[in-house]
Amino acid sequence: MSYATSVVLLLLIMLLASAFRVIREYQRAVIFMLGRFHKVKGPGLILVIPVVQQMVRIDLRMVVMDVPTQDVISKDNVSVKVNAVVYYRVVDAQKAVINVENYQEATSQLAQTTLRSVLGQHELDEMLSERETLNNDIQRILDVQTEAWGVKVANVELKHVDLDQQMVRAIARQAEAERMRRAKVIHATGELEASQKLQEAARILAQQPQAIQLRYLSTLTEIAGDKSNTIVFPLPMDLLRALNRDQG
Repeated sequence: MSYATSVVLLLLIMLLASAFRVIREYQRAVIFMLGRFHKVKGPGLILVIPVVQQMVRIDLRMVVMDVPTQDVISKDNVSVKVNAVVYYRVVDAQKAVINVENYQEATSQLAQTTLRSVLGQHELDEMLSERETLNNDIQRILDVQTEAWGVKVANVELKHVDLDQQMVRAIARQAEAERMRRAKVIHATGELEASQKLQEAARILAQQPQAIQLRYLSTLTEIAGDKSNTIVFPLPMDLLRALNRDQG
């Protein structure tokens, strides 16, 4: 066998060996035939004809993507810094290669703009107390937008909603004022109920003069048990008149 023949045979063997590719279980190979989409192959051992066919490898595993911190102006004009994490994966390898240049970068940019857009429609209190609702709203919008790219957004979680120190102090003052307001309302409600009960008791005692006398005597008994040596107690004229009637 001549040297030239050996070289050609070696090249053919290398070319044939390079035609075989191994695609893992979590990957898919998008095959193009002379620049046109041919099919999606994998997993396992596949054949890619050199020169004629080209392959793009796509990972189907779940991707955890950090959304960079975004400056958001809330509906009540409060400036906050918000970041989040997005969980997504490719469900259609053909769309992920053909319909978008870089599905990872596209998903990241869309997540950032959607985060600012959705949170800007809510007040600060809602951002802090209704995170689950906001997470679901952002996830639903992203999922609809990325469907054309073959991407499925599974979950979105807001990580941090950061305020400047001045706003934190203002919120603390607001919370303290709210606690004081509630305390005053509770106190006023108690005073109102007490006055209503006293009014009712006075009406009942007015209808029964003897009940007033018994109340005075009961009060005297309570005071007598005290350690005080001198007791000054007003004696109602009604009680004296009742005693005079009894003596007469």
